Amino acid sequence: MKIGIVGSGLVGATAAYALVMRGVGREIVLIDLNMARAQAEADDISHAVPFAHPLQVRAGNYADLQNAAVVVISAGVGQKPGETRLQLLGRNAAVFQDVVPKVLEHAPNAVLVVATNPVDVMTHLTARYAAALGVPGSRVIGTGTTLDTARFRSLLGRHLGVDAHHVHAYVLGEHGDSEVLAWSEVGIGGIPLEEFCVTESQVVDDAVKARIDQQVRRAAYSIIEGKGATYYGVGSAIAQIVNVILRDQRAILTVCTPMDEVVGVRDVTVSLPNLVGGRGVLSTCPFPLSPEETEKLRASAQVVRDAISALDRGE
Repeated sequence: MKIGIVGSGLVGATAAYALVMRGVGREIVLIDLNMARAQAEADDISHAVPFAHPLQVRAGNYADLQNAAVVVISAGVGQKPGETRLQLLGRNAAVFQDVVPKVLEHAPNAVLVVATNPVDVMTHLTARYAAALGVPGSRVIGTGTTLDTARFRSLLGRHLGVDAHHVHAYVLGEHGDSEVLAWSEVGIGGIPLEEFCVTESQVVDDAVKARIDQQVRRAAYSIIEGKGATYYGVGSAIAQIVNVILRDQRAILTVCTPMDEVVGVRDVTVSLPNLVGGRGVLSTCPFPLSPEETEKLRASAQVVRDAISALDRGE
């Protein structure tokens, strides 16, 4: 199966590398405004193929997306000195307004996976541009809090001494500072967290929760401070999402997708546990939250809704 990646910077190229390492798909096409960059990344990743899985990796143009099952969009522009977040949003909106129709012209049946930040707003805009071409919002998926959820599970598993694969925990809402760690529904191998802690003589008190919350919420800031960008985690998250789609795996992922309403906030795109398969988001799973978490989720959704509204007003 063919996978397109539009934007061959650190995130796009790392996603392609992760796909090769996992053996996802059969052909990967890298597209970038800088064709030389796309070609160089394709060549470099191709040289890893003999050590991994037999995938074809090549650079191409939009016409080469024909018959692609999934197209990852990681294109975008960086923030300029003195530029506000909304100004950056406006410039990236213009990029996507150009990119999305070109992708769908050649891959009209593809599921679109958006990885450009701020991912919730960019996914909302992608769905808007795709809808104008008759593509349903369920086929537009943002990476959302997939990585944040992985960070949550990893950190809690490390604290408890449990393989993170057996930690069931979710981060909801915005992929950003207002995201919500849903502590009330955390389970360890199907056992509620509190019961597990009693049985295993573990402690997850308010201090531990605050520390893990801070580490999850501030992870990107500390990584960017240390090395300038994050890409391994999100590249792996993209590979997981693409794998789920191509295999029609029907997995529950905290991706973001446009929704009519989230806890009273209308027409917004934030992350909730979604059932994902070969045609994109199949349904949003009911997820019980405590009253406090529900209010935090409402506030998080409002942050995204306000950014979308401000962008629409041209502020």
